[in-house]
Amino acid sequence: MNILGVFCKSAELKRRITERRSRLYRVAFSWTHDAALADDLTQDAIIKALRNSAQLRDARALDKWLFGILTNCWRDHFRRQRPTEDLDNMVLVDNVTPEDNHAQQHIVKHVRAAISQLPEGQRQAVTLVDLEGFSYAEVADILGIPIGTVMSRLCRARKRLALDLLEINPQAEDTSPRLRRVK
Repeated sequence: MNILGVFCKSAELKRRITERRSRLYRVAFSWTHDAALADDLTQDAIIKALRNSAQLRDARALDKWLFGILTNCWRDHFRRQRPTEDLDNMVLVDNVTPEDNHAQQHIVKHVRAAISQLPEGQRQAVTLVDLEGFSYAEVADILGIPIGTVMSRLCRARKRLALDLLEINPQAEDTSPRLRRVK
């Protein structure tokens, strides 16, 4: 028996939800830096979405709705796991890559490390806006915070990332991100 059929009656909605699995996983992994936990959070979010598919009022808002569910799964995980290791002390998993990808992997490693050093709220805002392409308003809805808070978290996160990454490449020019879209 297909588990998707048990929870969700609309074949089109099932298809659209499962198509977004990789995006949900990428965001969850960027928040957790743990493949198993990211997979668990993604699976929980998809199951909750399928179970509660009747609550989706606007099919065009599917991404916002799904990422809101993922955010709640992440918060639930933290509530269950209060005594955890400090994020600043976490060691990132280094993947062995081919030699021709070494330079790019070096940069990716430093960017991931810099993002992992950000406070949780800033890390979530940067991940959703800059990596996943959500608008500020969508991120505000997903995280349940005012749009001004999203903007201030992004500003602080980007400034800190620029400083942290400037240490890696002091010759880099100022490429400060500009305000994109609010709606």
